[in-house]
Amino acid sequence: MKTLKKLDIVIIILLFILSFTPNIIFSKTISNSNKLVYASIKIDGKLYDNIPLSTNKGEKKSNIKTATGNNSILISDNIIKVISADCKDDLCVKQGEISKVGESIICLPHKLIIEIKGDEKDSSSDMILSH
Repeated sequence: MKTLKKLDIVIIILLFILSFTPNIIFSKTISNSNKLVYASIKIDGKLYDNIPLSTNKGEKKSNIKTATGNNSILISDNIIKVISADCKDDLCVKQGEISKVGESIICLPHKLIIEIKGDEKDSSSDMILSH
C-alpha cells in the first residue's frame, strides 16, 4: 500500500479549500444584491408579518402568540432573534440572531418560521433568487 507524500497532502488541502469557494462567492453575491432586507414570519405556513430590517433602527420587542404557545422576538440593528419561548426545548432561542438573506429560525412546537428575505437592487441581474 502506498503512503501519502507531502505533495499529496498539499493537493488534498488545496482541493478542500477550493471546494468552499463557490459557496463563499454565492453568499457574498446574495448579501450584496439586496437593498431591502426583511424578516418574513410565518405561523403554520401562513404569513403572519413582514418586518423590515434594513430600515429598522433601535430596539423593538414583540410577542408572537400561536395556538400552541408564545415566542418573544427582538429586532435591533438589522438583526432578529427569538429571546424567549415557552416550548420545552428552546431550540429557537439557542439558534441565535439572524441577519443575512436565506437564514432562518424555526420553532417546530409552535409551527413558527422566521426567515430573512430581500428584494433585488436591480432587475437586470441574470441571477435567479428563490424567496
